Amino acid sequence: MSATTPPRTTVTEREARQVAEAAREQNWRKPSFAKELFLGRLRLDLIHPHPLPAADDVQRGEEFLAKLRDFCETEIDPAVIERDARIPDAVINGLKELGALGMKIDPKYGGLGLTQVYYNKALALVGSVSPAVGALLSAHQSIGVPQPLKMFGTQEQKDAFLPRCARTDISAFLLTEPDVGSDPARLATTAVPDGDDAYVLDGVKLWTTNGVIADLLVVMARVPKSEGHKGGITAFVVEAASEGITVENRNAFMGLRGIENGVTRFHRVRVPAGNRIGPEGSGLKIALTTLNTGRLSLPAMCVGAGKWSLKIAREWSGVREQWGRPVALHEAVGSKISFIAATTFALEAVLDLCSQMADEDRNDIRIEAALAKLYGSEMACLMADELVQIRGGRGFETAESLRARGERAVPAEQMLRDLRINRIFEGSTEIMHLLIAREAVDAHLSVAGDLIDPEKSLSEKAKAGAHAGVFYAKWLPKLVAGPGQLPASYGDFRHETDLSGHLRYVERHARRLARSTFYGMSRWQGRMETKQGFLGRIVDIGAELFAMSAACVRAELLRARGENGREAYQLADAFCRQARIRVDALFHRLWANTDDNDREIVRAVLDGSHEWLEAGIVDPSGDGPWIADASPGPATRENVHRRIR
Repeated sequence: MSATTPPRTTVTEREARQVAEAAREQNWRKPSFAKELFLGRLRLDLIHPHPLPAADDVQRGEEFLAKLRDFCETEIDPAVIERDARIPDAVINGLKELGALGMKIDPKYGGLGLTQVYYNKALALVGSVSPAVGALLSAHQSIGVPQPLKMFGTQEQKDAFLPRCARTDISAFLLTEPDVGSDPARLATTAVPDGDDAYVLDGVKLWTTNGVIADLLVVMARVPKSEGHKGGITAFVVEAASEGITVENRNAFMGLRGIENGVTRFHRVRVPAGNRIGPEGSGLKIALTTLNTGRLSLPAMCVGAGKWSLKIAREWSGVREQWGRPVALHEAVGSKISFIAATTFALEAVLDLCSQMADEDRNDIRIEAALAKLYGSEMACLMADELVQIRGGRGFETAESLRARGERAVPAEQMLRDLRINRIFEGSTEIMHLLIAREAVDAHLSVAGDLIDPEKSLSEKAKAGAHAGVFYAKWLPKLVAGPGQLPASYGDFRHETDLSGHLRYVERHARRLARSTFYGMSRWQGRMETKQGFLGRIVDIGAELFAMSAACVRAELLRARGENGREAYQLADAFCRQARIRVDALFHRLWANTDDNDREIVRAVLDGSHEWLEAGIVDPSGDGPWIADASPGPATRENVHRRIR
């Protein structure tokens, strides 16, 4: 092994899948609108009438939003954060005093006890003025110490740590390692039992958002299996000031310049056994369960970005004239504004629906939250890119440069840079496709998994075949016809603007989606999991159908309440018309695509057959390892950890 190549933990593809499968929630104890949608059933009764928050929750949430808005307008200077690449300590301390660190923490622990709906509204508000501040608050509460303790912590752990997280201490979540991203089976950080009362942590964690300034850490580490210890990936609450912890680097990125993201090394760090969250081996399940609602923080900030993009597009394109009229009235620009307006409406509809369902806890929203994260992060980037295009050269120019020459300092290019990470944060788009696809085909694998498993015996396959035959004999006939073929269906969505046709479209295409999934499984069987292009398109279709449903339901809610109902119906109609074009194209690409050819090209690129194409350039990246050495051991670099006090 070369000096520049660090040792790697090696696992087989099957072992990696087994670890991931063991971590996911196996059963569906509550109904799921999105799960039913992928099975070809439009269960509109699960989301319509739109669920609503309690009056006291609304009052408490609105009162806090008013205080937070005042703080954002008077205390946060986004230009300073962008220029200095750091959130001022005074801002962070102000957020602490405001109670923003404890938005989701129960008041009995010193928190504000906001609902998921109002927590997300707060993140959208903060993220609109500074995405870096939004990321700080989100990482602290959505995936940091508060959420896993709320769901899995002991009473002693809640009493010890939640009051600190609510008012004074910043937390961070540490899972990723230099050579481990979305494949946790290769996790190298270890937590070795030291007697019955402690564990000793060794390893290196990468991209620890808030890690540079954190007081408390949630750390995922592998406990070796031994006598009296089940072992496996396990979660711990760790004091950031513990001896042996070194923040070796504060990372810098193309966007979110103010986030305190670092590389954290653990060398013989002693952690009390009482700080272990849940039993040994439950760390990944805790992380995934936490993310079921934690992922909603990203689409919340995407909604804020969409609202801001719409505001700037409206104001700018109304005053900027070309060829004798405002640019908004030129069709090429107007279509972009329509896309931003309609998509922002739909994203907010998806976010509020998912958030309210999370608060009510009547539905299983693991797929809905994942779809919201996937769809929100992708569409927000498109909206920001369109805003840059609408602004033209000024869109590419920095806010500081615009200000220096006397124009309004619109940070359009910064918004585009800041949003880009959301397609990677908390599960990249590619990983989200696979995660959602696995949940979407769960019913099929439950009845036919053994049938397509190459390692199962003939007798096991025969038994699975009989079981699958019974399931599909009942299920497949239901995919032939449905309410979507009846002109009178969904009549309560027929008003001045008629949305009933869009819901009939959703119902018909949900059945078509289920038929396509079944055909794919029949065609590829055990190789289905390798057809990532196909699975990605299946998920993208489901995301569009879910967003269309949410948009229609939200429009009807606003109409019924007399809150811009006519305008909401107009936006929902526009969104659904745009989404239908995308859905039709995705269905076409399920079977007409270049996937097979792409695989051949990739193999040729990797074996060097096309190196000739790289001639005529100079690579400015220089030498060095692709992945930094993360071997356990004492720190050799200065500790850049700092505490906000």
